[in-house]
Parts: sequence; structure tokens; C-alpha cells
Amino acid sequence: MLTLYYAPNTCALASLISLEEAGATYDTVRLNFAESEQRKPQYLSINPKGRVPALATERGILTETPAILAFIAQSFPAARLAPLDDVFAFAQVQAFNSYLCSTVHVAHAHRLRGSRWADDEAAIEAMKKKVPQSVGDCFDLIEREMLKGPFVMGETYTICDPYLYTISRWLEGDGVDVARFPKVQDHVRRMEARPAVRQALALQMAAAA
Repeated sequence: MLTLYYAPNTCALASLISLEEAGATYDTVRLNFAESEQRKPQYLSINPKGRVPALATERGILTETPAILAFIAQSFPAARLAPLDDVFAFAQVQAFNSYLCSTVHVAHAHRLRGSRWADDEAAIEAMKKKVPQSVGDCFDLIEREMLKGPFVMGETYTICDPYLYTISRWLEGDGVDVARFPKVQDHVRRMEARPAVRQALALQMAAAA
């Protein structure tokens, strides 16, 4: 049995959607960030990083969204969530998800998590002010070069798509004008029409209620 540790409105949504797309049997454990449950000993014993998502498997705990998404795709090959029979194409999938994880998400985090990089209030405020530009620049590149359309890798849906959708949902909060990115907007609409996405969003809302 798989167990996904998550919190609403975080990047864990990508893993939740992918588990739904895969038709996996899984449990969920919701963490309350408002009460800092991710920093309490019980969760730190599961994920010492104190972040979500974490996926408990029969072989141990996995962390980091790109790794979890790849694990889901490889564990449920019949769902065809990645080009597993093409090593180069699969590497392209990994490259895109790594960009979201290491660059786009980090740029977004400067708005809410500036204290990770600085203690000075003025520096933290400066980081916040930079976010609309830094995140916007990332999405300029995605719109122009990386999102092939209609899905990230072209005609075929992959584990890139729930991850991009999850981060795209943060654009307005980051002060980025989403009208600049018509391909990304189309991608969001396509994603929200998928049953797995609707189910994942409903699960999050029910858990938060």
C-alpha cells in the first residue's frame, strides 16, 4: 500500500493527481502547515526534510516530486504516464520536472519562504518584490520553448503535466499576469477537465473542510 503525505495548495498535488491517473490504491495523510505539523517529530521521522510530498512505499520513503512522479510512472506502466520505452524521451520528461523543482518552485518560494535564504527583513522584502519577474521569466521560457502543446511533451499526457498544472495555479498569487501565457492557460483548462484532476482537487477540499 502506498501512502502519500501532503498538504493542500502545495506541490504535493502533482503526486496526488498522478496516483489518481495511475489508478493506484493508496492512502493519504494530510499535514496541517498552519500548526507546523511538517516540523514535528512524528513527521520528521518520516521525512527529515520537513516538507511534502513524501510517499511511503513497501521499500521505504520517497521524497522530492520528480522522484515520486517517476516512481509512479514506472510502477504503473499500463497507465502510460511516461515514455518508459524511450530513454531519451524519458530523460526529457525528467529534465522538465527537474526545472520545475529546482528553478521555478525555488523562484516561487522567495515570496513565502524568504527566511530560508536571509534573516534581514529588507532582503526578504526585496526577494518578495522580485518574484513576479523571476517566476514570470520562468514561465516565459516554458511558454516559448518547453510546453509543446497541448501537453508538455506534445500530444501525449505525461507526469510533466500534473506538475506544471500544480505550479501554474500559483501564478496569480505570485503577481504574474497569466494572460501572458496562452499556452499555459490552455494547458490549465485541459488539466481541469480530466477526471483524475477533479478527484484530486475534491480530495484536497474534503480534507481541508
